[in-house]
Amino acid sequence: MQEHEATGWLDRISLAISRVAMFMTAFVVAIMFYEVVMRYVFASPTLWVNEMSLWVAGAIYLFAGLYVMQQRGHISIFILYDTVPLRVKRVFDVLSTLFTCIFAAAVVWGGFGEAWSKMMRWETFGTAFDPPIPATMKPLILVLVVLTALQSVTNLINDWNSPHKLHDPTDELR
Repeated sequence: MQEHEATGWLDRISLAISRVAMFMTAFVVAIMFYEVVMRYVFASPTLWVNEMSLWVAGAIYLFAGLYVMQQRGHISIFILYDTVPLRVKRVFDVLSTLFTCIFAAAVVWGGFGEAWSKMMRWETFGTAFDPPIPATMKPLILVLVVLTALQSVTNLINDWNSPHKLHDPTDELR
């Protein structure tokens, strides 16, 4: 797969975040390997690896959604999309962007109070390691859902006059 080029400042931010997420994935693999060695070779399991891997993997999952939006890789129903005229495709694109923005607004509206309170009291996970997973992940969800909605709007603007590619079912096999 060839990566979609950056066409603006938000695309560059999305790609930079995705590069960080790639290294974060390697970090999760490394600490899980460390845990396996410590547990099964030295019989000395860690207190922190499980929670740290959950914390970092949760952030990676959120970052991945932004990257997929930047790459225009979210699910589309091409069997319908490719059969309609350009004007209808643009209506579909506008509706998709509108629904994404409505969803983002609803998530922020419904989650801001809880995210703010968890962050302000620096709520922790409640385990022996006790990382501040709720205090960091709740606000991160809100930030990334807003960035994803903004990326959706940016994609709509940047792709408005670009030629629409017809999709071939064999594209999925490559």
